Amino acid sequence: EVQLVESGGGLVQAGGSLRLSCAAAGFTFDDYAIGWFRQAPGKEREGVSCIINSNGVTRYADSVKGRFTISSDNAKNTVYLQMNSLKPEDTAVYYCAAMHYYCSKYPPDYWGQGTQVTVSS
Repeated sequence: EVQLVESGGGLVQAGGSLRLSCAAAGFTFDDYAIGWFRQAPGKEREGVSCIINSNGVTRYADSVKGRFTISSDNAKNTVYLQMNSLKPEDTAVYYCAAMHYYCSKYPPDYWGQGTQVTVSS
């Protein structure tokens, strides 16, 4: 059974940090890219960051460049999103997703259930 389980969300003040985790199971981790998406109330879901597990190539949305860092522990089948200098506009439900080989594949093959991130001003 394919599973993507996010954790690490919560409430933080502006300027603070959170680290999200996405634990994957049920598919060949190295054959997939893992992306983080987010959806704020009343807004469309947007891509935040992505990492290709086979080669470590990463991508970031302009809105998070320099503040967020994505990384992968292939031994643990887990992807992390370190979020620093958080802003109220980062408030959203964050989802991880798995795409076969490429970050650009959309829609993803698998989705997690999401974790809430709330940044207070």
